Amino acid sequence: MLLCFVLGTCVGRGCEDSRDEVVEGVAEVVEEQLPEIKEKDKDNEKAFTGKPNKIVYLNRKREFNDMNDTHLAAAKLIGIKPLAKREGIPDASRPLYLICGNMGFWGPEPYIVDRLTHSSPYLVKDALDLLCEIGENFKDSLRNKHLPEYRMVVTSVLRTDADVKSLSKRNVNASERSVHCYGTTFDISYKRFVKVDKNSADARDVDLIAVLAEVLRDLKKNGKCYVKYEVKQACFHITARKRK
Repeated sequence: MLLCFVLGTCVGRGCEDSRDEVVEGVAEVVEEQLPEIKEKDKDNEKAFTGKPNKIVYLNRKREFNDMNDTHLAAAKLIGIKPLAKREGIPDASRPLYLICGNMGFWGPEPYIVDRLTHSSPYLVKDALDLLCEIGENFKDSLRNKHLPEYRMVVTSVLRTDADVKSLSKRNVNASERSVHCYGTTFDISYKRFVKVDKNSADARDVDLIAVLAEVLRDLKKNGKCYVKYEVKQACFHITARKRK
């Protein structure tokens, strides 16, 4: 988690980073674009036998049903004041942190950020810490269950009012009260995962989803986040809660 926080680049008031860091149009997340990994964790070198350790298959609709009002109340406690346009990111009411160095490509983070068209890759500190914790826990859980290593894919992050207006034309969930406007909320796909070692055996999608769901359930039970299972958007909609 510490590594992820260090990687986050502050763009709050007084910081030197500018809105030019909000990039668009980078390539899609595909395995062919991932460079070879020069150093591998020895614990991850065990071959996948096709028989993972016990996995719990949760009822995701029942387990992750926190509604928008619940997410919104949590977001207002720790988030920024919603921004009209992306040009306002450097002057946000609270510091925002860049969550990746290059969208759509492999990086040091325990996740990959998709090519974002209607949001920008920034979060407040509590949300960035949560995202890193989810990524690290997912990685550890895969290893403990003797599954090959994969990275989860983040599909939506910070939205401005202009982003919401544009997105609402095709997505009914992008309401005027979008929790994404507070820098506290992000979406993680449950249909897309990127394999770290292309030479390892493939894991079943159903197992990868189940492992990620277990990670989110545990963090939710520990009071670290709210989670909504979004069927139409094929993602887990996650909002960080105020750290105790």
